[in-house]
Amino acid sequence: MYAEQSIHDLIFLMLYGGIAMLAIAAGVYLWMRQSNAIAPAVTPPKSLRRWTAAFFFMAAISHVWWYVIGIYWLSDDRLVRNIICVMLDHITLVPLVIALLLRLLQDQQRRIWPWVMTQTLIIGAAVVGISTRSDYGLDLMNNIQLGVIAVFSIYYIYALVQYNRWLNENYADLENKQVWQSLLLLVALLLIYETYFTNPGDMPKEYMSQVFTLVIIAFLLWRVETLSELTINCGNASKVSMSEENGMEQSFTRDLVVPSNIGSMLERHCEATQLYLQHDLTLQQLAIAIGSNRTYLSKYFAQQDITYNNYINRLRILHFMQLYRDSCASLRSVTAAELAQQSGFHSYSTFAAAFKHFNGQTVTTWMKAYPQEPTDSGANTKLN
Repeated sequence: MYAEQSIHDLIFLMLYGGIAMLAIAAGVYLWMRQSNAIAPAVTPPKSLRRWTAAFFFMAAISHVWWYVIGIYWLSDDRLVRNIICVMLDHITLVPLVIALLLRLLQDQQRRIWPWVMTQTLIIGAAVVGISTRSDYGLDLMNNIQLGVIAVFSIYYIYALVQYNRWLNENYADLENKQVWQSLLLLVALLLIYETYFTNPGDMPKEYMSQVFTLVIIAFLLWRVETLSELTINCGNASKVSMSEENGMEQSFTRDLVVPSNIGSMLERHCEATQLYLQHDLTLQQLAIAIGSNRTYLSKYFAQQDITYNNYINRLRILHFMQLYRDSCASLRSVTAAELAQQSGFHSYSTFAAAFKHFNGQTVTTWMKAYPQEPTDSGANTKLN
């Protein structure tokens, strides 16, 4: 705590201690509980739960060392106290946030140690500040960490784009798989940085930093509990992570010649059999079903300039349109949500977004205009 008056502010101390206790409870929950309370049907990655629990525990410990060092040790040496506490926050909390953000991306194992090594610069700056007894060391620490966060943010946005591309290339259903919301955590980190390390002694900012911490705890609990662990089934073998499978096949994709019958195999074993209606159908499962392999199929879709997700969802949209035409012809009363479920979509929001993407209009607009439209619309063309 930067502000001396915060020690005597009962409401702030209650908020401060309450958030520390909440962080401990959340960490114990993620570490000890095997089942998922927020989304029971989802199985999140175990490593992500552990990294997030470690962050929660460290956030609670951070509250403790600020209070203990501020009151019982170095209480009369504000400069050294702040340098030590800020350094401890920097070298623990920031690397943990970086680690769990990287663990959200399951397409490959991204290295954490280079970001941890950057914290040696923070320690060096702290030594300079203590040895010279100057605020220069504190400012140097904050500026170095700001630079690290800025560089990581740019890298993470690039990695997130790669990850979303990978999801579209391997999964038909993206529910509980996308992590674009993790950018909110980066924003929250920057906001905490601004409120926590600027204008020391400003009590409104002390309160804001605690509120942001509370938001981060709530967000991470939701994010960890609702993110699916991405695995594939290899026959009778045990489950293999998609990041491992992705790494194993990378060396075989160069100069790969795709069999000329992939298109006809898809028509025969996916389109004719309506395999695309299966929920959570992966590229790997489709490859096995048509008698091919994931690498050939992935390259085939790339050659067609589409993604696997687009291929499956387009078939589902066409299926929905046909179901709606049939219901109109038989004068049956149905809802778009019911037909979307029958067409293989988990959620109506995903269906609505996919429908507008492929048809250039909302599903409601299309359904209202359908009786005036010719049956053979441009959207019916097959993908060869």
